[in-house]
Amino acid sequence: MDHIDKKILALLKENGRLTNKEIGEVVHMTGQAVGNRILKMQEEGIFKNFSVHIQYENTQFIRIFMNTNQFTKFETAVKQFEEVEHLYQVSGQACYIIIGHFTNQRLVTFINSISAWGRYTVDTVIAEK
Repeated sequence: MDHIDKKILALLKENGRLTNKEIGEVVHMTGQAVGNRILKMQEEGIFKNFSVHIQYENTQFIRIFMNTNQFTKFETAVKQFEEVEHLYQVSGQACYIIIGHFTNQRLVTFINSISAWGRYTVDTVIAEK
């Protein structure tokens, strides 16, 4: 991946609705050449997909420290909550990190349902920088 690919990715990350032609004008390439580079980066697995960034009212980072080995049951219970955006099994101090978008009331419900499996910490985003 060269500096042009990095610039293309930065432009797409900033505004995924840019056309290949618009990106090409910034990186001094044709739209077709930009499209070929994007396709090649997708095929190489450099990025998975295009997405929409939703501005949530609340975002929490929840670390789970399991007291049990019932991982499948825990994961099934977590996935029942539509507020869970990501569930990561991790190495390090925690067993899982959850990124969620809970209201205060729903967060209490969520914590009550998962606390049977272990301890947790909750960090709530107060500002996106």
